[in-house]
Amino acid sequence: MRIAEYVTFDAVGLADLVARGDVTPAELEGVAREAARVVNPLINAIAETWQADDTPAPGGAPLAGVPFLIKDIGVTMAGRRTELGSRLAAGHVARADSSLMRRFRRAGLVTFGRTTTPEMGYSNTTEPLLYGATRNPWDLERSAGGSSGGAGAAVAAGVVPVAHATDAAGSIRIPAACNGLFGLKPTRGRVSVGPYADEVFNGLAVQGAVSRTVRDSAALLDQIRGPEPGDPYFAQEPSRPYAEEVTRPPGSLRIGVLAQAWGGHRTAAPVTDALSRTVRLLESLGHEVAEAQVELGVAWEEFVPAAAQQWTANLTASVDELAAALGRPVDSSTLEPATLASYRYGQRVSGAQFVTALAVRNRMARSLGRYFAAYDMLLTPTLPKLPVPLGTHAEGVEALDGLGWLRRLFDFSPFTVAFNVAGTPAMSVPVVADAATGLPVGMQFAAGYGRESSLFRLAGQLEQASPWTDRTPQVWAGNAAGPSR
Repeated sequence: MRIAEYVTFDAVGLADLVARGDVTPAELEGVAREAARVVNPLINAIAETWQADDTPAPGGAPLAGVPFLIKDIGVTMAGRRTELGSRLAAGHVARADSSLMRRFRRAGLVTFGRTTTPEMGYSNTTEPLLYGATRNPWDLERSAGGSSGGAGAAVAAGVVPVAHATDAAGSIRIPAACNGLFGLKPTRGRVSVGPYADEVFNGLAVQGAVSRTVRDSAALLDQIRGPEPGDPYFAQEPSRPYAEEVTRPPGSLRIGVLAQAWGGHRTAAPVTDALSRTVRLLESLGHEVAEAQVELGVAWEEFVPAAAQQWTANLTASVDELAAALGRPVDSSTLEPATLASYRYGQRVSGAQFVTALAVRNRMARSLGRYFAAYDMLLTPTLPKLPVPLGTHAEGVEALDGLGWLRRLFDFSPFTVAFNVAGTPAMSVPVVADAATGLPVGMQFAAGYGRESSLFRLAGQLEQASPWTDRTPQVWAGNAAGPSR
């Protein structure tokens, strides 16, 4: 199989080829590795590749033989490096598979590398000192988003059809929006993060994927969902596989629209135009769409400092544990300026402040929960502007403390974090592109707790009504020579 043919298939399609005997897993891995060789020098999305040792499970594993990449955080693979995008963890090798890695193996995925992430996943752009900047395949001078920016860029460029991603404040949805992909953040407790962690950022972080087609994300979530013994959260299992929901009609939905984000953040004109086009599409499909007032239950200026206390305290504990395990100092030789400032901020958070911050989280979660009792979904832009130029986040970073850094991240992505706080599912869908630049524009749809099925049904309908897989970026493996001309 040639690369030009390989990139025309999604993961489900590739698995079908393997099941029929038309291609072997080894052949697919070879093509994927060649695709990585072609595009990665341009986008820097893959930190490391290796010869896969996965043997697809017998008996027709659903995604048997599909080439796959894991993110360099949030999952461990025995005998492979897990560096968290940080010099502090450089060279660290995992001793065992995490629960999620075991599920990837059972699904039949052939994992041959790991994608880039910002340091500790603590940014929404992927520009770590350890690897260098990951570039957006649509415009090499722009950010691929974060923290799953490497996954987003690799999938968008055609290296793999679907890749592992994590999301603590938008890290699945932001790269999906920047790279023209589908990305769904599952409900809290839908996918286990064990056994080496129980509540990543107190339940804000979840596991998932970015993909080019809706059915790939649905099929993968079917294979990785469900709790492990001792998990602190549990989401009720769906009544049928998510893969079946993608082709089921969603019915007429009541969808609220929030065009301007909380905290006074203004949405740029290209994004509001894309939002208007999305609303018209939804109305043409029979949905009831209306402007919505969505209360967070707390003022934005109260939420951000509380979030900074919660986030930095978690970061500080993780850094201290890692530094002790590896025998390394915590200073500017191991951490980047923003991470180090956030670490020091977290050292000053008291136990009482941390508990108060969790109470703020609770108020927000309950307020958003009341919204979903009245509406089926909420539609917002995923991001308030088009992907930003590389280096934007680093401007004046040396002057920021941990609160200032988090405020910068939330200014960049004010629409996404609320649904991590509430624990509800949300997805970014590349329904439309910017008319002037051709850059993708993600639209975020959020639903109530445990309602991924509704999101998949709507996403499947939108994919049929406004297909996006025929839109390919500047750097596309299918061109077999890197950038399109």
